[in-house]
Amino acid sequence: MKHKLTQQDVDKMKAEIERRKVEVRPELLEHVKEARAHGDLSENFEYHAAKKEKNRNESRIRYLERMIRTCEIVEDHSDADQVGLNKTVTLYFEEDDETDKFSFVTTVLVDTMQNRVSIESPLGKALLGHKKGERVYIPVNPQYGYYVEIKEIEPFNEDIPLNQY
Repeated sequence: MKHKLTQQDVDKMKAEIERRKVEVRPELLEHVKEARAHGDLSENFEYHAAKKEKNRNESRIRYLERMIRTCEIVEDHSDADQVGLNKTVTLYFEEDDETDKFSFVTTVLVDTMQNRVSIESPLGKALLGHKKGERVYIPVNPQYGYYVEIKEIEPFNEDIPLNQY
């Protein structure tokens, strides 16, 4: 599956890769060298911790490079009054009689604790293109779904960092 990313997401990823290669990698290699100099590697906790951190950095670089290589660049073509990418939407959940706000973002910016939801999620897919005041059915599975009403749509312009893995 190709991840849908904006050009801004790709630029952030490239900047992170560059920082990790130029700044972080040499620093971590130096930590490994210092820890190796402390003697017996079989019982050297510092050495194993330094190697683990170096490997995490290399893994993150490979992950970001793979994401860039395999992504699909998307742009938001929705009008200001439509649900779309980088919009914050206030929804009324009829079944629960509750209102909540969600920001619709690309997969690398998803953070459920901050109510940032992917445009590729069931909620995102169902709401894309709809307007304020519309009632939309959100399918969860073939037997169940729920209705939401779009109460408010506003731009989402926070400069948020990429998720760290």
